[in-house]
Formats: sequence, C-alpha cells, structure tokens
Amino acid sequence: MNTWYVIGGIVLFLLIVVPAVKTIWQYEKGIVFRFGKFRGVRGPGLNFIIPFVDRMVKVDMRVETLVVEPQEVITRDNVTVEVDAVVYCQVVNAPDAIIKVKDYTKATGQVALTTLRSVLGQSDLDELLAHRDRVNDRLREIIDGHTEPWGVEVGIVEVKDVLLPESMQRAMARQAEAEREKRAKIIHADGERLAAQSLAEAGDTLAASPASMQLRYLQTLVEMASEQNATILPIPMDIVREVTTTAVKAATNGHSQ
Repeated sequence: MNTWYVIGGIVLFLLIVVPAVKTIWQYEKGIVFRFGKFRGVRGPGLNFIIPFVDRMVKVDMRVETLVVEPQEVITRDNVTVEVDAVVYCQVVNAPDAIIKVKDYTKATGQVALTTLRSVLGQSDLDELLAHRDRVNDRLREIIDGHTEPWGVEVGIVEVKDVLLPESMQRAMARQAEAEREKRAKIIHADGERLAAQSLAEAGDTLAASPASMQLRYLQTLVEMASEQNATILPIPMDIVREVTTTAVKAATNGHSQ
C-alpha cells in the first residue's frame, strides 16, 4: 500500500510541481497569462506559476539580425538595381511584442522589405552609391516608426550590396575614364602655364641684368662641353648681342618691304 502512495506522490509531483517551475535565462523575459489574460512580466531566474491556470511565454530580448533578400528596385532616375539589406532590431517591450503582433520578427522583416522598395524608389542612383548613410538613416527611421507600437526597436539598417546592370556598369566605367582624362589634361595645362610664367620671369630677370646673362651663357657652355666631351670656345656676349640685334633688324626690314 505504501508503494502506491509513493507512486501517487511522484505522479502528483510531476503533474503539479514540475509544470509550476519555470527557468528564465538572463537574456529573456517571461510573459504570464492567467486564463488568457495578461498578468505580468517575470525576470531571469527561477519562477513559479499556477499549473493549468497560468501560461508563460518567453521573449528573447537580444538583438536580432534580419536579412532582407535581394530585391529589384527602380530608382527615381529610372535605373533598375538589385539591392539587399540587413536590419538589427531588439525587443524593448516584451508584452507588446507578444500581445500586439503575432510574429514580431516576421512582421519587422516584411516592413523592412516594403520600406526598402519605397525609399530606394524615391532616391537617385548617385545618392544610393555615394550617400548610402543617408539612405540607411531614412530606412531606419521609417521602419522603427512602424515597429515601435509592437515594442520592437530598430537600431541599425544597412544596405549591403547594390548590383547594377552590365550596361550601366560599362557606362559608369567610361564616365570614370573620361573624368580621369579630363583631370589629367587640366593638370598638364596648368603645368604648361606655370612653366611658361616661370620662363617669362627668368627671361625678364636675365634681360635686366647683363652680368647674370653672361654667367648663364658661360654655364650653358660648360654644360654643353661636359655633355659632348669637347672644347667649346666662348663668344663674347657683346658680339652675340650685336649679331642678334642685327638679325632682328634685318628680319624686321624684310617684313616691312
């Protein structure tokens, strides 16, 4: 007879005591319902509920990562691109995440999907490529506004990849090459202009100082002799100047006639 009491006690323990004990992990919160009505929130640790009367639903409070699958989007300037994104969200109000939405993870993912298409459809391709942080901020604000009533906070939204059609990639490559060539020509032209200015200033300086002209002339002769490994006899600058002046006058008279 005592054996039956022991067996009965064990069965009663398993049916009543075990269902009444609930363990909640540090990253969770427990939502307790009594006869279907919300009764409260339980924290981490060992918790007890009334078996067959209370029901506990555990909610993970950690940051979740939702991946938005690649979607074809037409930008405002009529370019078709394929984009995907990642959304980092976290439950901040456990009762709302259970009571106000059936599946907050799925609902957040669907909101992110529709918002991605809407926002990128209102953005230009240049903005999407060069100012992606602005697009990310706008996506986060809109998605967070939709999920806030559910007790879900969206912390980060990142557009990962933007795939362009091959024709658009070739056009952008040609544009980038043309831009590089334009910059190279501008730099070369600036260099020529600066060189011409420097030569003009040097000529004015030498013309104003005959001694400097003479020294420069002798230095040029020395450089020519060293390069050609020969002896070059210098001609006095007076003779050079006289010959140059005569040649200029002769050329002027020839043109005037």
